[in-house]
Amino acid sequence: MENIFSEVAYNEMIEKLFLRFPSFQKVGAGAYKPGIANMEFADQLMGHPHRKYKIIHVAGTNGKGSVSNMLTSVLAVSGLKVGLYTSPHILDFRERMRVVVPSEQQKNAECRLVSKEYVWEFVNQWQDTFDHLDMSFFEITTMLALNWFAHEQVDVVVLETGLGGRLDSTNIVNPVLSVITNIGLDHCDMLGETLPEIAFEKAGIIKPKVPVVVGESHPEIDAVFERKVLYTNLSEPEFMGSRTQIMSLLTFADKVIPSLWENHKEILSGMDLQGEYQQKNLRTVLAALDVLGRIGCGLSDKLHLMSKDLTEALLHTASRTDFHGRWEKLSDSPYTICDIGHNEHGLKYNFAQLSKMMQSGEFSKLIIVYGSVADKDVDAALRHLPEQAVCVFTQANSKRALAAEKIKEKYLAHCSEAGCDAGEVHVTPTVSDALALSEKLSAGERTPLIYIGGSTYVVSEALCCVNS
Repeated sequence: MENIFSEVAYNEMIEKLFLRFPSFQKVGAGAYKPGIANMEFADQLMGHPHRKYKIIHVAGTNGKGSVSNMLTSVLAVSGLKVGLYTSPHILDFRERMRVVVPSEQQKNAECRLVSKEYVWEFVNQWQDTFDHLDMSFFEITTMLALNWFAHEQVDVVVLETGLGGRLDSTNIVNPVLSVITNIGLDHCDMLGETLPEIAFEKAGIIKPKVPVVVGESHPEIDAVFERKVLYTNLSEPEFMGSRTQIMSLLTFADKVIPSLWENHKEILSGMDLQGEYQQKNLRTVLAALDVLGRIGCGLSDKLHLMSKDLTEALLHTASRTDFHGRWEKLSDSPYTICDIGHNEHGLKYNFAQLSKMMQSGEFSKLIIVYGSVADKDVDAALRHLPEQAVCVFTQANSKRALAAEKIKEKYLAHCSEAGCDAGEVHVTPTVSDALALSEKLSAGERTPLIYIGGSTYVVSEALCCVNS
């Protein structure tokens, strides 16, 4: 590797990182290295950079990105310099780490990605350590982010887990607040095959004396979080074995005082983060902000839950944090939206919303461009496809992509088993071909509706086509 930065040297380095240290985004479960021993060792060598700022740690099956970006927007508008770490990226590797700086008026904010120069210098500096520890792509990326946030002297970091929680690379931190958005069946081969098993992994981010907000209560898994909070804090002297005191650390967002939601639910309709599933995420964020406003963590004096600035921050989250791929409108004519929801838990909400939109009579034809990776439960997702949709099955340019013909085969088998009409079905070899076909199919329609999704890769390629 060259020792002098250049665009060429940077691009080569990024490619080597992806090839030598495979990312989950590229190869799936083969890149997953459970355990945090590598991270703890590297963190010690680098001087524990995450101890230089406050952290809000976010886990969950779906909604992590939306919740993290909403929290970041509010914190920035409150006057704080905020680091944001999310995954996967859609267009640029550097999207994974952003710093959002408040403006002088505190109604807007500047969103900055990590510079290519910083990435290049960091990887060069610590290359021997990465080699020695055989660190994964995500481990390297996480250490890069934690160091860059320290370099930027941020006040607080919103840190999203990559996969699970207990053994996730981010779980070396001691946050001021833990947030678990929801639990659904995803990554079952790595996290468990039941909701309680997956909840146990997500609950692994719960730390002693740290408040926890869980976005969604569920009769199968509430006890998992309650036990984790209890056992984690029983030996803490300040609680003196009081179960009541300990359990006060745990908040279920959908069980908080009704007025908290009633006073803010009107925000939902005006948010630039659209999609009916955002109702759950907004509830989670409001509960998290309520907890932050009550605890002495050094942030509470900046947060005013009922303020006008809060509404402003939530309404313009996507534009303020440069957040893409969540019920994002790509075009008005034909009306085209994309969403990175990729598992049954997320897709059923998206497909249900599409059905409602069609039932309203506003749209004359629904075209769904759908692709998936091979390690998802595609059969479960396809069960929720709206019957009135014209389906365009495709595949992204990824080793993980499931062949479009295989998706069609699964869909036709489902329709045969369910005794329903498969309707009009098409197969395309690439996402760009799928987009071209969807526009052709919408030609002449009064008000066509096009939905693009099924995987992050499909959305990423769609956005590249739109922006090219």
